[in-house]
Amino acid sequence: MSLSVITGEVIVTEYGTTAGDETARGHVSVAGLRARGWTPGMVRRLLGEPDLLRPNPVSPAAPRTRLYRLERVEAVERGEEFRAVSAAAARRSATAKAAAYRRRREVLIRIVAEPIEVPRLTPDRLTALAVEHRKRTLEEERYERPDRTAEPAGVEDVDRRTLDRWKVAYLRHQLTRYDELLDGLDGGTGRAGAEALLRRRVYEAIRKTYPDLAEECARQVSEPA
Repeated sequence: MSLSVITGEVIVTEYGTTAGDETARGHVSVAGLRARGWTPGMVRRLLGEPDLLRPNPVSPAAPRTRLYRLERVEAVERGEEFRAVSAAAARRSATAKAAAYRRRREVLIRIVAEPIEVPRLTPDRLTALAVEHRKRTLEEERYERPDRTAEPAGVEDVDRRTLDRWKVAYLRHQLTRYDELLDGLDGGTGRAGAEALLRRRVYEAIRKTYPDLAEECARQVSEPA
């Protein structure tokens, strides 16, 4: 918990506080209101302008901290309008959560059901395409970072493990179209889980098509995305 003493008056900061602390201090921050079940829309509609504006205790350059008199907040909370608006907000929240859950479930089902078709190439052809892809990647990186030290990009310049890494990177690039399976998911834990599932499926498909790349696939799938 963080406190800020301003003109002899202890107020709640954006870190929030407990209900007992709010009563003792006499004002509630936006974080405190959120903990009591208020949404931004409810604050604007039912409370309007804050009773106090104070410099942000964490960052003076940040917007000023908005504080609302607890007595006024409690009076609004006892009213019929607050109960009606609060109930409506709860219903909207539940509906939105249910919709997000359905979208995530649908996306996961698509990811599991979708066949991952990996291009089947001869060893020489895959090597040539992987090296070419690596060269293009390095050219793009040098364009964005001219000061970057040049790296080898020829098959004669690298060992087998490095070449395997290039091959898997090339094949993964060819399969980026499957990222469209994630459409409809917002950011957050749900999307992260779906991305991880798709990532595992893609590398598993590459491993099955090219068993000699199994070790490299396992290495890449274990790395952070």
